[in-house]
Amino acid sequence: QVQLVESGGGLVQAGGSLRLSCAASGSIFSITVMAWYRQAPGKQRELVARITSGGTTNYAESVKGRFTISRENVKNTMYLQMNSLKPEDTAVYYCNAVRALSVYWGQGTQVTVSS
Repeated sequence: QVQLVESGGGLVQAGGSLRLSCAASGSIFSITVMAWYRQAPGKQRELVARITSGGTTNYAESVKGRFTISRENVKNTMYLQMNSLKPEDTAVYYCNAVRALSVYWGQGTQVTVSS
C-alpha cells in the first residue's frame, strides 16, 4: 500500500503562486509515475502534470509554462509549483501514484483562485 498526503492548497488572488506538496509513505519502492490531477465543480477529473521515476515530465496544455512538477526522492515528496494562477485553476488537486498495477490517490487539497 502507498499513502499519499497533499498539502499547500489555499486561497490566492489571480496572478499569484502556490506550491503543493505530496508526501508518499508505505510501499513507495517501484513507484513508476506520480502525477497531479484536479477536479473543478461539475467537471471531470483531469491530468495536470506527471513525472516518471526517470524525471520525464508531461503537462496539460492549459498549465504549460505556468506550473512545474518535481520530485524529491530523498524526502519521498512530489511538488507542484503553480505560478500565474487563474480563476479557472480553481479545483481540488489530487496526488496520484502508480506502482505495479495499482493506482493510489491522496485525499485532495483545495485551490481557490479569486479574480
